[in-house]
Amino acid sequence: MADALLAARGQDLPPQPVGKNWVSRFIQSQPELQTKWTRKFNSQRAQCEDRAVIAAWFKLVAETRQTYGVLDQDIYNFDETGFAMGVAATLKVVTSSDRVGRAVTIQPGNREWVTAIECINASGWCLPLFVILSGKAHQSSWYQGLPLNWTVAVSDNGWTTDQLGVEWAKHFNQHTAARTAGVYRLLVLDGHSSHATPEFD
Repeated sequence: MADALLAARGQDLPPQPVGKNWVSRFIQSQPELQTKWTRKFNSQRAQCEDRAVIAAWFKLVAETRQTYGVLDQDIYNFDETGFAMGVAATLKVVTSSDRVGRAVTIQPGNREWVTAIECINASGWCLPLFVILSGKAHQSSWYQGLPLNWTVAVSDNGWTTDQLGVEWAKHFNQHTAARTAGVYRLLVLDGHSSHATPEFD
């Protein structure tokens, strides 16, 4: 672009192309500009950050609450989070100053995928966790040290499925029906396919 602008000035001599530092110097000379590191962002998530979409969503929630008289403590939000068991995160550690090479952390060899479905209401009460492990059948070792009210389910890959989405809906109903303060409960959820089945509805 800068080279095209130079050429458009129409000087007699052919213009020299801009130097390799032109962009950074130009940005430094313009107080209204700055550079930032970018991060990868899913296009669906980007669409969810549209102000008009967000405003319409909050308006719909407010209208739904008013129409059905939904109380704060009867509003629930849930989502899934997945992680690989046994994968250690990068850590900052203190080591000897004469140490050569990078510090390493030993992690277990188990890297199976686990999904945890969490749910909380607007007053801060949480449902017991619903955990999905990779497997065909339950193993007694999975339950050692787990709270008794957690639910453990299995799928081939440790991800949620349409059937497990329905099982979670039953789990939700079992733990929230008796706690309902008003007449209706409002469950806020994302558009995951396991929440968009006729059985889940």
